[in-house]
Amino acid sequence: MIGVFDSGYGGLTVLKEFVKRLPEYDYCYFGDNARTPYGSRSFETVYRYTLECVKYLFDEGCRLVILACNTASAKALRSIQQCDLPKLGPQRRVLGVIRPSAEAVGKYTRTGHVGVLGTVGTVQSLSYPIEIKKLNPDVRVFQEACPMWVPLVESDEHRSDGADYFVSKHINNLLLQSAKIDVIVLACTHYPLLIEKIRKYVPPGIRILSQGAIVAESLADYLHRHTEMDNMLGKDHVRMFQTTDSPELFDRYASRFFGEEVKSEKVNL
Repeated sequence: MIGVFDSGYGGLTVLKEFVKRLPEYDYCYFGDNARTPYGSRSFETVYRYTLECVKYLFDEGCRLVILACNTASAKALRSIQQCDLPKLGPQRRVLGVIRPSAEAVGKYTRTGHVGVLGTVGTVQSLSYPIEIKKLNPDVRVFQEACPMWVPLVESDEHRSDGADYFVSKHINNLLLQSAKIDVIVLACTHYPLLIEKIRKYVPPGIRILSQGAIVAESLADYLHRHTEMDNMLGKDHVRMFQTTDSPELFDRYASRFFGEEVKSEKVNL
């Protein structure tokens, strides 16, 4: 199976796009809900938690694991790729969501001014400015941390009038940094659930990039280029959902992100 990992529910918005773009593949979604959120934790803790979950997915038979979590991609991916994968097995791969998003920026910006909305952890890691600069040296990146957006989504308050205050506040803060911003990256997989309110406060002419479809297209391209990996993956339309917390609680909230009912099982790491 293709393992899809997140610290909580947000990665389900990425899995939803995987299933839409590549429906024939087998997927195992793993949410470390018992230890979420990752965003406020140190690099060392996020790395340790993420590696533990990746090892679990490998043990379950996943050859390819996608870190569908911006915090894990920012704080753990590089160390896992460089330090751990050589020991865990040469035929296994771990990919993240930041590089595909950074690659997409260059295709859409005309002014060279790009905004990033993310969690405190993702913004403080500077992963997006660093990755975007590698691929597009002339692009200027402006960031805004949105600490209340994930709690609004997970408490089911993202449609409320009160959510408008926090959405408009952070979008305004971002746009005040540069009047030339013409692309905004939603650098958190929870944020698609706020898309209606985000569009309400983002001026016309600014393109909003949501990660799910971008990462799904990147995965399709990766599998096309790496036939040796593609040949090892199951294609029986299997969907598994696992969580480190209560399956009943996970199932109740997961449908909000995935778009359909799910049935999960609990995993003890």
